[in-house]
Amino acid sequence: MRFRHPDGSTVHLAYCTNVHPAETFDGVLAQLRDHCEPVRRRLGRDRLGIGLWLAKDATATLVSDPSALRTLRTELDQRGLEVVTLNGFPYEGFGAEEVKYRVYKPDWADPERLEHTTALARLLAGLLPDDVTEGTISTLPLAWRTAAGPERLDASLAALRTLAERLDALEELTGRSLRIGLEPEPGCVVETTADALAPLTEIGHPRIGICVDTCHLATSFEDPHTALDALTAHGVPVVKTQLSAALHAEQPHLPEVREALAAFDEPRFLHQTRTATAAGLRGTDDLGEALAGEHLPDASPWRSHFHVPLHAAPAAPLTSTLPVLRTTLTRLVGGPVPLTRHLEVETYTWQALPPELRPRARNQLADGIAAELTLARDLLTDLGLKELP
Repeated sequence: MRFRHPDGSTVHLAYCTNVHPAETFDGVLAQLRDHCEPVRRRLGRDRLGIGLWLAKDATATLVSDPSALRTLRTELDQRGLEVVTLNGFPYEGFGAEEVKYRVYKPDWADPERLEHTTALARLLAGLLPDDVTEGTISTLPLAWRTAAGPERLDASLAALRTLAERLDALEELTGRSLRIGLEPEPGCVVETTADALAPLTEIGHPRIGICVDTCHLATSFEDPHTALDALTAHGVPVVKTQLSAALHAEQPHLPEVREALAAFDEPRFLHQTRTATAAGLRGTDDLGEALAGEHLPDASPWRSHFHVPLHAAPAAPLTSTLPVLRTTLTRLVGGPVPLTRHLEVETYTWQALPPELRPRARNQLADGIAAELTLARDLLTDLGLKELP
């Protein structure tokens, strides 16, 4: 979906296909047929943007077989779909029964992360619509914190500098300008936007910026105004923004609140949980850890890294951080000039919701994704953007 900003530029809205994880090229084609096109039809649009997730095996096929890339481009065109952004964070196995810490491998100190992201950039250059010259890719925020260390941090920054040079060369070759956004996430080396300032300033290349995920921002209790002001002051570009909402518990000390939270403690993904105290941010790696003991103070609200559907906040006594998303989006695109032009709804946890909230069939999932995109569209038009055909 495309929108005209009051300044005349185009803002793109997509939804991320990691909600339909597929590891192979054939699986990606099936995603387009079985999920993405039905969502577009529900929205009544001739064109729908998707934030494509390409796993290692699918990427390898597309890189090694030019006819596969042509087939993918044709399928996108025929199904009324377009790609201006990729989700390059997960590498493989995102559809596994247990993902947890595996999603942070390989990290940016591993040469494979550089090679994979380079391949994604080359593919994106070939997938961009004919009238679009700018593409973006979100990526791992360097590494999970336990994999950190001076030597590995140096290796990570060197890899990103090399990537920037490759992207410069790619633009000279193709005329397509691509940028990469580190996506701060709780528990990682770069957990917050504040953590991103030092490494991105050190890299100092306009092609390497930040991807602001509004669920992660809220989980870490970051104030959107403070975060975006700091990024602007340091000259860090907001390459893209993922529109997502976290799980919020206002009174986690109450038994009924803990019982409600326990329904979201599931075995597939990490649900890092945080609370803001007078001494600073406190947290656990997973929701179950927070519920199981006294690791996390419960006198103040908890927020958990669980991407809940934008249009459907959990039932009381829980809620979502949709207000943080609204505030962030207003700052990003509600001003005289947009701070980013690529927006991506990223609720990949539909099948990890409590059983009674999960979609039971493809059509229910398509209905839910279409409802999320409708909410995002309405937020954008309320800010003065005009939806384009």
